[in-house]
Amino acid sequence: MSASLSLSSTIKLSSGHAIPVIGFGVYHGNGEAVAHALRAGYRLIDTADFYNNEGDCGKAVRDFMAETGTPRSAIFYTTKLWNNNHGYTLTAKAIDEAIARAGIDYIDLYLIHSPLTSSELRLGSWKAMQDAVDAGKIKSIGVSNYGVHHLEELFTWDGFRIPPAVNQVELHPWLARKDLVDYCRSKGILMEAYCPVTRGVRFGEPAVVELAAKHGVTPAQVLIRWSMQMGFVPLPKSNHEERIKVNLDVFGFDLDEDDMHKLDTGKYEPVAAWDPVTAPL
Repeated sequence: MSASLSLSSTIKLSSGHAIPVIGFGVYHGNGEAVAHALRAGYRLIDTADFYNNEGDCGKAVRDFMAETGTPRSAIFYTTKLWNNNHGYTLTAKAIDEAIARAGIDYIDLYLIHSPLTSSELRLGSWKAMQDAVDAGKIKSIGVSNYGVHHLEELFTWDGFRIPPAVNQVELHPWLARKDLVDYCRSKGILMEAYCPVTRGVRFGEPAVVELAAKHGVTPAQVLIRWSMQMGFVPLPKSNHEERIKVNLDVFGFDLDEDDMHKLDTGKYEPVAAWDPVTAPL
């Protein structure tokens, strides 16, 4: 991806729907932060049942649409299924409840939040999600925190009809997951990156400091831009209005080949408290 990208740029998913090239994550976030994000120009909002803020996110979206005349089709709303609702019946109910909590007509992208249950329950959830797509409740479906083995389980299941459009995992230069990324690309699965700015813990790395100075940007902007040029959709999060704006200002510079090489660490160092991608089936 190049600096010619703009805030309105999108990527076409395997489902046929378009997703913005950057999104706003709301883990530990609130409706005020979502309102700031929407006013700043974000159009992808990423929440989850586990975050306990779907209602606040939905209200912020509805209020923004009412205030600005922005159509629902211009907002890409993502939420996720938590582990306690895996299985066909519970998932079908959870989808309806997620739509009701947000107060919106449909969900743009619905993800299984993690594979940390059982094969029977995971596949039952996928069946319910496929049926929800058929019913028009969800536009696209996908997974989060899935490794290759979890995806293979899905692809080889006899009830499989609709492929995952997205796999959302922790991604940054210290956790680039090249094997998983290559596999997902081969299957037409878009990678979304959570913790794209490493929760700030890598801002002092020499390469990050050097590139931020070279381009006159913040360390967070360097890492977000890296994610975009890797072909990922980064999901930076913040509750601070100014930081929300700055994190979105990543379209006026480009990391060159040498810059990208400096960020190729070859390391495996998550910053999140978990990494279900490696969990056994």
